[in-house]
Parts: sequence; structure tokens; C-alpha cells
Amino acid sequence: MTFELFDPDLPVQINQGALPHWYQPGVTYFVTFRTADSVPASVAKSWRVRRFKWLEQFGIDDGNPDWKTRFQELSAEIQHEFHSIFSREFLEYLDRGYGECILKQRTPAKIVADSLLHFDGDRYHMGDFVIMPNHVHLLVCLIGDTDIEKQCYSWKKFTATQINKALGHQGEVWQYESFDHLIRNPDHYEQFRSYIAANPQKAGLREGEYLYRAHESSRVTP
Repeated sequence: MTFELFDPDLPVQINQGALPHWYQPGVTYFVTFRTADSVPASVAKSWRVRRFKWLEQFGIDDGNPDWKTRFQELSAEIQHEFHSIFSREFLEYLDRGYGECILKQRTPAKIVADSLLHFDGDRYHMGDFVIMPNHVHLLVCLIGDTDIEKQCYSWKKFTATQINKALGHQGEVWQYESFDHLIRNPDHYEQFRSYIAANPQKAGLREGEYLYRAHESSRVTP
């Protein structure tokens, strides 16, 4: 099956929350969502403050809905520096396994996997994914007018209810915001596939402490 890529010549909608979400119909995203206790509040706050100050030096306010548009106008070297400092740093922190790490247990991990695959071929085409002890990475190609932000909310709302029921817990399971990145070219797509596949080993996990699924027949349309 074919995974469509972001087209910069077509309209894009930006929804603003604590993190901006770019929406374009029928394209592919790399998505990360994490458990509510995966990062200490003090660490998350410090990260956001440092990111704001870093962007501010280029006249970019990450509180504005169009900040990613402004960011894309920066040179490739500056964009790479940003991702090396902030995106990579945050993902690496998740791999430290902070929090209760409920997804290391088979039952909660399977609840998440089943939810991701439930509307596969209907609302979206699900690509590779890995369910880590305190976060989830996935590649997904939307179908029709499916909205990535609403779809992430749907996955998290359903799985939170089922996980709490299965574990006899109450309260928040997921952090409210998710990270979503539009995939722009085939190399970008393959880089994220490799990242997903290597994430358990990079985090030092043993077999049975994560759940990995590869969509072997997927390909991209440049």
C-alpha cells in the first residue's frame, strides 16, 4: 500500500494547542504520544522555556499558530540544530523509562496495539509502530478528512478507559498533547521507520518489554 507524503503546494491547516498540529488531508505522519507520568513536570517546563528562548532569537514565537511556517523558512542547518537540541532530547528522555511504565505490561500494550489497528483501512492506513514502556511511536497515513489531532485523541481516550479497567487504576493515562510530524520525502519516511524499529534496542529493552509491528508492504509516493 502507498503512504502519501506532505505536499507544500497544497493548503495546510494549523491547529494550536500547547503544541501546534499541522493538518493536510490524506498524508503521512510520524506520531509520538506518551504516558502522563513519562516526563517530570519540571523537566517538561524547562524544555518549553528553553525552546521558546531558542526560537525567539530568530523572531519566532512558538505561541503563534504559524510558528512552524516561520520555522520552515530558516536554513536547513538551523532547523537541524533545533531538532538536534529539542526533538531528539525529548525523545531520548522518554527512553530513560521514567514513570510507572505501564506499557511494559503485555495487557496494556495489546490494548494500544489493537486500538491502533481497529480503523486501519477505514480512517487511516497504519504503518510501523512500537509501543514502548511509557510512550508510543507510529507512522500513519490518513484517509479522507481524518484529522490527526482528533484521531490521536480518540486512540488515547479509548485506550485510557480500557487500560484503567484492566489494571484497576483511575486517573490520567496519557499526556494530553501528542507530537505529530508531517513526512515530507521518502528518505524522511525511511528514517522514521528505522527509528521505530531500533527504539527498543536503543532504550535497552528486552524481548517482551515492548511491542513492535512493521508494515512490510508499505511504500511512499514522493
